[in-house]
Amino acid sequence: MVLACFLFLLTFCTCLIAGTQFANAYAENQAVSWDDFVRALTLIYSHPFQLAPGLPFALTLLAILLTHELGHYFACRHHHIHSSYPFFIPFPTLIGTMGAFILIRSPIRTTRALFDVGASGPIVGFLVAVPALIFGILHAKVVPGLGDPASAGLVLGAPLILHLLAAIFHPGVAAGSLLLHPVGRAAWVGLFATSLNLLPAAQLDGGHILRSLSARLHRYSSIGLPFALILLGAFHFWPGWYVWGALLLVIRFFRFVPIYNPEPLDSRRRFGAVLTLIIFALCFIPAPFLQL
Repeated sequence: MVLACFLFLLTFCTCLIAGTQFANAYAENQAVSWDDFVRALTLIYSHPFQLAPGLPFALTLLAILLTHELGHYFACRHHHIHSSYPFFIPFPTLIGTMGAFILIRSPIRTTRALFDVGASGPIVGFLVAVPALIFGILHAKVVPGLGDPASAGLVLGAPLILHLLAAIFHPGVAAGSLLLHPVGRAAWVGLFATSLNLLPAAQLDGGHILRSLSARLHRYSSIGLPFALILLGAFHFWPGWYVWGALLLVIRFFRFVPIYNPEPLDSRRRFGAVLTLIIFALCFIPAPFLQL
């Protein structure tokens, strides 16, 4: 409990720094800049009260991540599975965190429990992130040429849901020309984390969901998906896919706890599986970070 609280506070600080540079970029109608991030990083010890503009981003992102992990936590409680409190991962970069996780300390004995634990987090986290994204779009600034290579900085890629909502709330304006409010940027990070968690492989949330549907498909996907991600990196979408591909290759060799009751999912859970697939399609970003 003490470690979980300490990591939460540390992650709050790194998210506050990230939120400050997002707030500065928003105020100046600019793309995200590493220089702004470094300046915000120095404020943590020189002028901490100047990090106050980062609060909307930090609080929104932590709410999304906490909701996601509590979805897993209460699903474990429902099925009498022993698990830890959520552990947040501080990460002093542009997005402030590497997410959060819970440790499952007892076997998941049924496919239905496996599905509930895997799907609960992404679904409830998505339900919290979407209103934040809508707020961010409604308060977005239209900045023509935001993604122009002539400008400086780092542009965040647009997931499908951002394109769809931008067409509704800003018809005729390309999603790439919208400079989201920091609350919307927090939603972006939350949705990106959701898409990574829903990758259908290994012991990720998407892997749990697929395994609850078909152990064979889960096995094939856990072998093939890492190479698909490495190909995404090779085609210059995002170098980070190399890391994710390598990570999933390593996790593939971890021991999977057997499911003692492979009872097929009921119709309600099968509908939930389709819903998580839709969420993944709406959130996935082949090129999440575009260096200009």
